[in-house]
This record gives sequence, C-alpha cells and structure tokens, in this order.
Amino acid sequence: MIRDRLYHDLTNRGITGWIVAALLVWFYIALYFTESLTPWAQKVGLSSKWDLYGVLYTVVILVGGIAMIRKYGHNRYQVVRTGVVMFVQVVFAFSIPMMLKALHQPEYYLSYFWPLKFDYMNPEYLFAQPWPFVVYTLAASLVIVPLLGALIGKRWYCSWVCGCGGLANTMGEPWRHLSDKSSAAWKFEKVSIYSVFGISLLLTGLLFYSWFTKSKAPEVVQFQTWYGLIVGSILSGAVGTGLYPLGGTRVWCRFFCPMAALLGITQKAGKRFHIRVKEDMCISCGLCSKYCEMGIDVRAYAQRNESFTRASCVGCGICSEVCPRGVLRLENQSGLVQISGGR
Repeated sequence: MIRDRLYHDLTNRGITGWIVAALLVWFYIALYFTESLTPWAQKVGLSSKWDLYGVLYTVVILVGGIAMIRKYGHNRYQVVRTGVVMFVQVVFAFSIPMMLKALHQPEYYLSYFWPLKFDYMNPEYLFAQPWPFVVYTLAASLVIVPLLGALIGKRWYCSWVCGCGGLANTMGEPWRHLSDKSSAAWKFEKVSIYSVFGISLLLTGLLFYSWFTKSKAPEVVQFQTWYGLIVGSILSGAVGTGLYPLGGTRVWCRFFCPMAALLGITQKAGKRFHIRVKEDMCISCGLCSKYCEMGIDVRAYAQRNESFTRASCVGCGICSEVCPRGVLRLENQSGLVQISGGR
C-alpha cells in the first residue's frame, strides 16, 4: 500500500524523512530566532509564540502518548510510564505555568530542574522568585535529582518526567531505531555530554561569583548568552528535536543534555539500577540493540550473559519489550524496585 511505503520512507531516512526533518528544523529556527509565529499565536487567543509552542508541545505528547499506549497496551510498564509522562506534561509543564502566568505570578515549570533548566540556578533569577520556588529549586536540583538518580537510576526523570524525554518517547517513537550504534558515536557521546555538563557547572559558578561580588563581568554575560544560544536553542531544539527523522529521538539526551550527564554519573555511582540478563537465553536476534534509543549495544551484553549498568541508559524498557525470549529485565539491586519491561 502507498501508506505503508510512505511510512517506511518516513521512518528510514527516506526523502519523506528528510523533508520532515527540514520542516522541524525550520520550525525551531523560526521559534527561537524570529517572531513569525507570534501572529499565529495571537490568532488563536494566545499572548506569545511560547504559549503557542506550549500548546503544540502538549498536544503532540498527548497524541503520541495515546499511540504508544495503543501499541504497547499489553505492557503495564509502558502504559504506566507513558501515562505519567502525559500527566506531568499536562499538569506540571503546561497547566500550572499557564495558571501562574494568568495570576501574574512567575511562570515556573515544576518538572524542569537545573542543569536542564539552566536559568533556574542563575542567582539573579533564582533569588528574585517567591521563597517556595527558591526552596523547591535548590532542594530538587541539588538533592532530590542526584539522590533519586543514585537510588533508582536516571529513568525516574529521563523516561518518566522530563518533557524532552516525553516528546522522544511519544512523538518520536517511530524513529527510535535510527540512533547511531557505532563505536565512534559512543566515543563522541562520552566527550560531548560531559563537556556540556562541565560548561554548565563552570558558568553557574561564574554567575554565583559575579552575584556575590556584585560585579557583572561582560565576559560572563557573553558566556551566558552563547550558552543559551548554542545549548538552549540550537542543540536542544533545532538539533535535538529537528533531527528525529534522521538521527533518532535522543540526539539531545544522548549527546548534549547536562541533566542526562548528571543523572548518568549518579546512576553509575549508585550501582543500583541495572538491566538483568538471563543467562544462556539470548538468540542474538539483535532487536534489543536495534530499538535502543540511546545507541547501546544491548545484544553484546546479553550474549556475554552480563547484567549491566550504563550511564546513558534511560530505562525506557523497550529492549526488554522487543526481546522475543524475555531475556532482559529492568530492576534495582536493592529489590525495592523490580519492574519488567517485557510482556
């Protein structure tokens, strides 16, 4: 059928996939660097292009989430995880910020934390917020995020809460198999993601230093501007989402997200979350590696009968879901959390 051929073309880097990627990149360039979307927002009764983006983002996650639930309805883990992602987006990343804005309060996103939401740890912005937001930001970013990463792995945020991961695992589902599995990509990943995290740490330190010393060095201001432009706009938006049809759904999460880097460090340090491999069960079909959105060669571990923890693993559970023999299982060594991603 023509529909099937078009779908294959769209999801396997065909001309349709390239066209969709170009349109997505164009959309993000228009969003970040022009005001061309503002009239469209005003036509539907919204005050800014960012409100329009929030509506579109939420609708896409809901539509993609429904498709995910229909596809994986037999898998309780996937149904619950997707439901939580949809709930968090609707309530914490859309409704509450819009309500706060309507009440002339700070437009605060409860599901985003530093270093992903970098401005939240800028002292000039942070200490200008109502004190409950200050306490919440400091406690969540500096204590809760790394602690949960150590205890139950980065999946609690990257696959259950984060809007970036939510978009990847709903709208981006048809492209998850396009992630680069090469050793070169893995080497680049180890350099790029920790470089961005290191830069975010350095910039945060400089901002606090400038705030404490009451000095506004132009170099720090320029540094912050370039970070926002390159990391906050180009890498997270135009590259991270725009290239779904060409590079898979986790380009941003895998290569550049400073939050993923932080959680990856705590996940490895905690040594609790891992993917358990049932010994002598793997038939080397390769489906686990093919559908790993983070580009992990899961099959290699299964072939060696080796349970493993990888800093980049977001615990989406699809490797376990697609395994025809139930070889893989997501669990914690503590035994407090044992959840299967399989049938």
